Amino acid sequence: MTVLPSRSSPGAAPPLLVEVRDLVVVRGARPVLTIDELAVADRETLSVVGPNGAGKSTLILALARLVRPARGQLLFRGLPVEPRDELGYRRRIGLVLPDPLLLDTSVAANVAAGLRFRGISAARARPRVDEWLGRLGVEHLARRPARQISSGEAQRVSLARALVLEPDLLLLDEPFASVDPATRSKLVDDFEQLQRETHVACVIVTHDLDEAVRLGDRMAVVVAGRLRQCDTPERVLSEPLDEDVAAFVGAETRIPGRVVSASDGLAVVELGACRIEAVSAVRPGRSVLCCLRPEDVTLLAAGGGSPARPTSSARNRLPGRVSRMVTQGSLVRVSVDCGVPLIASITRASAIEMGLVEGGGVVATFKASAVHLIPLAG
Repeated sequence: MTVLPSRSSPGAAPPLLVEVRDLVVVRGARPVLTIDELAVADRETLSVVGPNGAGKSTLILALARLVRPARGQLLFRGLPVEPRDELGYRRRIGLVLPDPLLLDTSVAANVAAGLRFRGISAARARPRVDEWLGRLGVEHLARRPARQISSGEAQRVSLARALVLEPDLLLLDEPFASVDPATRSKLVDDFEQLQRETHVACVIVTHDLDEAVRLGDRMAVVVAGRLRQCDTPERVLSEPLDEDVAAFVGAETRIPGRVVSASDGLAVVELGACRIEAVSAVRPGRSVLCCLRPEDVTLLAAGGGSPARPTSSARNRLPGRVSRMVTQGSLVRVSVDCGVPLIASITRASAIEMGLVEGGGVVATFKASAVHLIPLAG
């Protein structure tokens, strides 16, 4: 599987910055990460997502050369990174971990640490340190002992310590995981702004799918130690390559079926006693997995009540009964039995307006273009 950068913007593609080929990381005689090929372009941000224990952090550590792979090649600006080159390579990258791991010194001294290790004098380092303390909004903490600041402040200091190096590549492993939601939201806002200003290439691991979509030019999904898909966030969300990816990116309705006919890019799929239409080029006779996101399912009250959303262009209409309702903040997750199980996500206000109750009748509607078909073996 080749997963090189794919930009839709016009003009020449940016040069590749870092590439891994045939990478295998082994722990206890067991492979924990296998990547055939992956590349990050200059000025690009790659978001890495996947379930806990999938191998995302191992990827970051392998890219930082802090984990030695059993085999594989790492290239930086087109040249292999050999053992003798590793120190020079590490000096071109910045690394931010989930826990800031600050030294027992002042905040300013922490930010200056990497510069000192690179032989940059205190006089030359000071203006760079002051600049990045200011850009991360922690200049007032410069003289404060680093062990006496909050977790959010510590992560800002950690980011400043990495960015002050002016790295070619910034590697971030769950950089916002250790802070509360409000602090995290502000940190993400500020980091996104810094991305736009610096254009530094980034590989960022996050368990927050919305964050990955927001920050990443592309998104890599790692499941069970293997890179399953790497594409634009929009393509990964709308066209997952397999069931594991579909499950992770939120396609909660996943139903096996069979394509019974196809014409003009529209397939008719048999799902037990139901038939639906899907925009797809899958040939008749193929077994498929039908994937549908909950926000793409609209519910109509069976008695003619108001719909949760307009449905004029929805080709698929399946009558059913509500089997379960779960409130999730301002939204309600509704499980519907239409002969096949469907899951919809609607607002609480819509659920109340429609008089939805468990056991009540509804009609589930969705567009043919909202259905994604994954061909199955056999």
